[in-house]
Amino acid sequence: MNRSYSLHKIVEEQNSPFKVDEYSWFKFGDKQYAEKFATQLFDGFIAEHKDLVLSGQEIVILPSPYLSIPTASNFLCHFFKMKLNNYLFQHHKKACAESKIYRNQTYVTDYGNLDFEERVLLISNDTYYIDRNFIEGKLCIFVDDIKITGSHEHTVNRILNQYQVQGDFIFLYYAELINKDIHPRVENFYNYYAIKNVADIVEVINRSSFQFNTRIVKYILSFNQEQFNYVLDNISVEKRTDLFHLAISNNYHQITDYQNNINTIKTA
Repeated sequence: MNRSYSLHKIVEEQNSPFKVDEYSWFKFGDKQYAEKFATQLFDGFIAEHKDLVLSGQEIVILPSPYLSIPTASNFLCHFFKMKLNNYLFQHHKKACAESKIYRNQTYVTDYGNLDFEERVLLISNDTYYIDRNFIEGKLCIFVDDIKITGSHEHTVNRILNQYQVQGDFIFLYYAELINKDIHPRVENFYNYYAIKNVADIVEVINRSSFQFNTRIVKYILSFNQEQFNYVLDNISVEKRTDLFHLAISNNYHQITDYQNNINTIKTA
């Protein structure tokens, strides 16, 4: 069985059902909002799907696909899992397990400006791996932050079909674009709402609740030399080191557009 749940429904472009500044900070690595959104998402989800969660099926939770650097939705998934496990504990049920869809990303294009066909075409060149035997026959909860065109859900379903995985699948989203008259580029309006310049990036990185994710690593690596040097000069040595090791762990040093900045970190 395949179903979905979203907490917030986007029906008006100029009237967001959630706080857009908080969502933007979440997308750029502020984990306090990942925890806040996860709590809200869990409370809404369990109110509608309590019977499913307590049905006795083994539960596996999966964040959106990534290779080495977690996505923002991975942190949403982390805190959602904590809420879910606490709920299962209170009802004397077995804790959920966690799995992952591995993704070898091959592009630097800003995904948030694209429509459905463009998104599917862009990610069709990525390679994916899922542990079929681990999730087979279980209740699989796929957690993501936002559903705009459904291209990621389409891709995950394609992977499940490719690996011939059987089970119950439910896709969870903090928000979903319901009004299809709104162009998918609204996603980037949300993403960048609180991030207008390099100083905003530095301010977020220096928060105690910050942790690097895929979006901010790629964003920083795409800066020109002046912007990139500003970031390096205004964050700690520890965070510069984290940035370097995360970048190479995702093979970004193999992408021409990022090589100069990665080498700059290495020699700084």
